[in-house]
Amino acid sequence: MISYSQLENASFREMRLEDIPVICSIEKESFTTPWTAAAFQNELTNNQFAKYIVLECDGHIVGYGGMWLIMEEAHVTNIAIGAEYRGRKLGDKLLTEMQRTASHLGAQRMTLEVRPSNEVAQRLYAKKGFRSVGVRRGYYTDNHEDALIMWADLPEPVSKP
Repeated sequence: MISYSQLENASFREMRLEDIPVICSIEKESFTTPWTAAAFQNELTNNQFAKYIVLECDGHIVGYGGMWLIMEEAHVTNIAIGAEYRGRKLGDKLLTEMQRTASHLGAQRMTLEVRPSNEVAQRLYAKKGFRSVGVRRGYYTDNHEDALIMWADLPEPVSKP
C-alpha cells in the first residue's frame, strides 16, 4: 500500500506496452465491461489518434486515462484509478493532466460519456468544466444503460518561458 505522502509525489508518463497487465487489472476492478489487453495493445500500436497516460506513485501505476485526439477535439475513452487509491483526489489530478495534454496537443474541447448512475464521476467532470449536452440511448452493452454526453472547453495551452 502506498502512503498518502507518496501519493503527493504522483507523476505522469505515457502508457507503454509493458503497463498493460496492470492497466487491465485496474480496468477489471473499475468497469463491468473492461477493455481487453488486446484492445489496449491495439490502441498503443495502431491508433494514431490515441494518447494514453499513466499516473504513477513511487513506480507503481495507480491510474490511467486514454483519449483520442482528432482535429481540435479530445474524446476520453477511459479513465480509472485503482480501487485502493480512490477517494484521494487522484482522479482529479489525472483528468487535469489529460486536459492539459489535450490542450497542449491542439485540442480546444474535450468530450466523454458517463453512466447516469455514476454520480461520483459526474461530480468530478462538472468540477472540471464538463456539461451534459445529450444522451446516447442504451449505450452501455452490459445493461443497456444510457450514457450522458459531456463536453468541456479546454484552456489555452500554457507556454513555458
